[in-house]
Amino acid sequence: MKSLMSLILMAGFLVLSAPGAAALGPGEDGRDTLRGQVIDLSCKVVHDLSGEDHRMCAQVCADAGVPLAILGEDGHIYHAVSTAMPSSGDELNGLLRPHAERSVIIEGQLVERAGVRGIVIESVRAS
Repeated sequence: MKSLMSLILMAGFLVLSAPGAAALGPGEDGRDTLRGQVIDLSCKVVHDLSGEDHRMCAQVCADAGVPLAILGEDGHIYHAVSTAMPSSGDELNGLLRPHAERSVIIEGQLVERAGVRGIVIESVRAS
């Protein structure tokens, strides 16, 4: 059973690392770098709310389970995704919440499937 789970996790990783993933500049170590602003996905998409004045609302929404995402400098929205199966939205929001509505530099692996862009986050820092 343990080897089956390892096989499933490896297959998920291979799917996420397949060619065709969007890239905004691989770093020297081969990781992708995404620059942008952490946003409250619902408020940005539905009400076009974002920015420092919206920071507290974004953090409250994140605590309630609303996904945070990254509005890239390229104008595209990137979802925080995980190779873990099942993954936890709380864990992903936890990585982004301290940076809600602020500019960040994220290192990780960019992926794109069916028109949805995402990043498997390895590190997040303020820009």
